[in-house]
Amino acid sequence: MTSLPLNAPARAAEIGGWRGPAVMLMIMAAAMQLSFATWWALLNNFAVDVIGFTGREIGIQQSLREVPGFLAFAAVFVLLILREQTFALISLLLLAAGVAATGYFPTAIGLYVTTVLMSIGFHYYETMAQSLSLQWLPKATAAHWMGRILAVGAFAQLVTYGLIFLAWKTFDLAFSTVFVLAGAATAVLVATLWAAFPQFREETPQRKHLVLRRRYWLYYALTFMGGARRQIFLVFAGFLMVEKFGYEVHEISALFLINCTVNMLFAPAIGRFIVKVGERRALTVEYIGLIGVFSAYAFVANPWIAAGLFVLDHAFFAMAIAMKTYFQKIADPADIAPTAGVAFTINHIAAVIIPAAFGLIWLVSPAAVFLIGAAMAGVSLVLARLIPRHPEAGRELVWHTA
Repeated sequence: MTSLPLNAPARAAEIGGWRGPAVMLMIMAAAMQLSFATWWALLNNFAVDVIGFTGREIGIQQSLREVPGFLAFAAVFVLLILREQTFALISLLLLAAGVAATGYFPTAIGLYVTTVLMSIGFHYYETMAQSLSLQWLPKATAAHWMGRILAVGAFAQLVTYGLIFLAWKTFDLAFSTVFVLAGAATAVLVATLWAAFPQFREETPQRKHLVLRRRYWLYYALTFMGGARRQIFLVFAGFLMVEKFGYEVHEISALFLINCTVNMLFAPAIGRFIVKVGERRALTVEYIGLIGVFSAYAFVANPWIAAGLFVLDHAFFAMAIAMKTYFQKIADPADIAPTAGVAFTINHIAAVIIPAAFGLIWLVSPAAVFLIGAAMAGVSLVLARLIPRHPEAGRELVWHTA
């Protein structure tokens, strides 16, 4: 890759036209989703129908999936020898390899091992992508650009789920075939990114050691609770659809298809909404909505209502952009890369514990899992109300929630 200096982060989205940083972030998001969306769409059916998983095994598997995220702080040490952009592309290749191998190891141990490989790539890519977006995108409109990047990723998901939905029964596809095709598609896009885009240089050199600052504590707390909230959806909402309501592969794919369509259409608007109303109000809307959704999950008995909750739950994920832009506004620019790794680790403290622990609770009472999730959303709501209306360095929080 050739070198092209990034002279000013405020112009990052326009520099280089189609070979600029914003476009690269969009294509990387699409490459990631081609593999990860396939893996996620097939996971529950592969685990239940082929391997015979129960809530106990799926909880263990999902906890193992989150271990690399818990170790994301180590990314800062990798940056001593690799540039962030290069590390992001290598991570995408690891993700592709893990997904491609999944179908060839239809045992509990096999799924555990391929899950960890896939997860190493996924979590280190996500760490680098977050760091690069906060460095490359202008503060004033970062939420808008992040919404557009999210929309491109959603479009890639839409294509993926659409192909699975249409082709699964039509061509009587095997799990192994679909996993391999998804991994290969991601690898092809990574090769294209490597050949077509220059090596961008960050304006502010990033610190190459761990950074923990007292003034970032509210961001850390929101990140921790966000990790807990994410697991309720990623692990147990999908498992509810398969175990309780008997959704099959093509039906789960249809739900994901709807989710992607919603994200593709509305994520840019949500980004603009965050720019307009600020992080405090946007996160308030998200957490009030989640309290209602999680409470409803606990008692839902109709598969159509459950499907509606599943789509609404996923739609709230776009609001999490506000958490990232809040940190962008309060952070020392040199702290962004090391803090991205630390934040992912904090996010995954809950993510490592919750799937296995809640998997055991699930065996006793699935409703209790979702009611605890509603309580977690309530804690997040209180934290969100501590964000100032106009956060900046030196004004990281306000000690009132009104």
